[in-house]
Amino acid sequence: MNNALRIPAPAKINLFLRVIRKRPDGYHDLASLMCCVGLYDVISIAPGGSDIRVSCGHPQVPEDERNLAWRAADLFFSRRGVHGGARISIVKNIPVAAGLGGGSSDAAAVLLGLNRLWDDRLSESELMALGRRLGADVPYLIYRKPALATGIGDRLEPFDGLPRAPVVLVNPGIEVSTAWAYKNLNLRLTKQPKQLNYSSFGNKKFSFATGLHNDLEAVTLPRFPVIREVKARLTDMGARGALMSGSGPTVFGIFADMRTAREAKGRLAAQRSWRVFLTHLLA
Repeated sequence: MNNALRIPAPAKINLFLRVIRKRPDGYHDLASLMCCVGLYDVISIAPGGSDIRVSCGHPQVPEDERNLAWRAADLFFSRRGVHGGARISIVKNIPVAAGLGGGSSDAAAVLLGLNRLWDDRLSESELMALGRRLGADVPYLIYRKPALATGIGDRLEPFDGLPRAPVVLVNPGIEVSTAWAYKNLNLRLTKQPKQLNYSSFGNKKFSFATGLHNDLEAVTLPRFPVIREVKARLTDMGARGALMSGSGPTVFGIFADMRTAREAKGRLAAQRSWRVFLTHLLA
């Protein structure tokens, strides 16, 4: 695919995640602060043929209609009324099923790439509406800028109160089912008064030391103590704050400077079989 269009697909983290209620359609209404980080899958797209073909080579990534990238291409062609095809190659750098939105970001990159190849006929809002049909995170990963998200995560308000801070991502190599996490969340507990309110973001500032929060940790930390251990290790190594992203299991630590973050990354990678990444907020 030497002549293919290449689109980076960034990972994303949730700096704040409050689960409000379960909806009749099975989704949950959320209040979240999301930001992309500099860890990318790479999507290559070449138009051609009469069908959609996806190649990846990762043992956990399907290459048929179960793949969100495949479904994104199929949805795009249906929306445009195009009877064409595409060859899509995915280089997978974001851990699979890690709470980092990797599959959703791949789908968003396919929508963005195909729209570019077909002369940018669809607006960003139209692409985001298509993305919503694929998954709750896809609209944000088309938008890609720091945002306050409500609804199922698809109603976005720009947020400019984040610096370009260093981030260490730690994936402990366990599997956490998103469906399991939401099913076992006691929504009555999430409604109890907490020190931090989503409304406190109105001043467009965010504190990494006091603002990080994820309702789903109430479910995952007791069941998977390694997540609590990773958070503690990051904090002990100088992180200003540490939190599980999404439904996990990946934990991120936000650092004040790159030197401290680099030292923490080296120590964690040397001592454990965890996957550890040094990156930064795309703010």
